[in-house]
Amino acid sequence: MDIAIIGAGRAGTAVAVLWQRAGHRIVAASGRASTAGRVSRHLPGVPLLDAAHAARDAELVVIGVPDDVIGQTVHELAGVGVFAPGRWVAHLSGATPLAALDAARDVGARRLGVHPLQTFPDVGSAIERIPGCTVAIGADDDEGAFVAERLAEDLGGRPFRLADDHRAVYHAAAVFASNYLVAGAAVAEHLLEVAGVPDPLEALAPLQRATVANLARIGPIEALTGPAVRGDAGTVARNLEAVAVAAPEAVDAYVAMARIALDLGMRRGRLSPQGRAAVEEVLARWT
Repeated sequence: MDIAIIGAGRAGTAVAVLWQRAGHRIVAASGRASTAGRVSRHLPGVPLLDAAHAARDAELVVIGVPDDVIGQTVHELAGVGVFAPGRWVAHLSGATPLAALDAARDVGARRLGVHPLQTFPDVGSAIERIPGCTVAIGADDDEGAFVAERLAEDLGGRPFRLADDHRAVYHAAAVFASNYLVAGAAVAEHLLEVAGVPDPLEALAPLQRATVANLARIGPIEALTGPAVRGDAGTVARNLEAVAVAAPEAVDAYVAMARIALDLGMRRGRLSPQGRAAVEEVLARWT
């Protein structure tokens, strides 16, 4: 399939490389000023054009721009006659509904969604990590689902069909699993620095690796440890007093996650109602 990448950022470039390796032809790419170096390094020989010219001759136009401008980008491309009946248009967003592609559908193109459930800190790691990951696909009909499934498989991914009205909750799950994990690690790094721990990230790494391994092996309920699930109200209180001094912006997050931990502890049957009540009493002082 002849594919154009509109918005060849980290995700767009990575999927383009993998599709190229699978036998598709990347006919053109477009993007901002920083895109030129990325495309020349990872997609040598692929022309870098403005969006309209990049998309004009493609069978599949892949929209890799930020979520909030997908609809605007597609509307602009439809306005200059890029889309035609029989062509496909796909976005790479996990959260955005297919409705963002309506301007293309209105002129006969067919809508797809292809979202690898993976994090992309850079193009190289994305190329390495997309194969083997879960890929959410979306389409308007069975033929579209087949095309999207093949595209996901050509990335080396494991496709599943995601209902459009579940996209936001699906993406929120990814935010908790990845983005907030990183945000939490940043807070932990700062707190260890305050505590005088040398090389905080290096110190945290074994703990984090073991935690992720436990999640994969036994699931979150069994993997959960810590003062909240033990009902250690005194430790929770001391934690919050320390966090309020060292990183006051993180107090609300500590309280919110402690309450989630309490719920998991009750589901696990490890936390007594008395232990939960004691911890809740502490948390209430900070809300």
